[in-house]
Amino acid sequence: MDAFTIENYLRISLTDVILVMISTILIVLIAKKFFWSKLVAFVEKRQQLVQANIDSSLALKKEAEDLKDQYNKQIMSAGQEANVILENARAQATQEKKQILSKAHQEAVLLKQKAQEDIEREKRNAQNSMKDAIGEVAVDVAKRFVADQMDEETQKKYVDDFLSEAGDKSW
Repeated sequence: MDAFTIENYLRISLTDVILVMISTILIVLIAKKFFWSKLVAFVEKRQQLVQANIDSSLALKKEAEDLKDQYNKQIMSAGQEANVILENARAQATQEKKQILSKAHQEAVLLKQKAQEDIEREKRNAQNSMKDAIGEVAVDVAKRFVADQMDEETQKKYVDDFLSEAGDKSW
């Protein structure tokens, strides 16, 4: 046996090279004749599938960006709608406040008028009561004058008494 050397292990001969080349060409020719079209069709199909996946992912990305833009617009629109609703609520609250204040003012005016009317009525009643009291006293004095048929000095005395009595009574 020959000793192991790298030259023996890697020996390359011209015949081996030529046989390998011929066999490779034959394999390529046979593969091209029977399998090349199927291999190319498979590679093209695979390439189309990969391209379809890339196109669909780009379309999905664009659709997602469109949805994001749409949602952002909706969020901004919702914010604007919220501001409009708040402004409307403020305006309505201000209007209701004015109505309530106006109504309260009207009620206060009516109460004041009613109180003044009550005061006037009580004042008239008091005046009528005073007139009645004065009339009764005057009739009383007249009855005394007539009953006594008095002279001028007695009449003066009765008038003074009447005035002093009138001053003592609370009207």
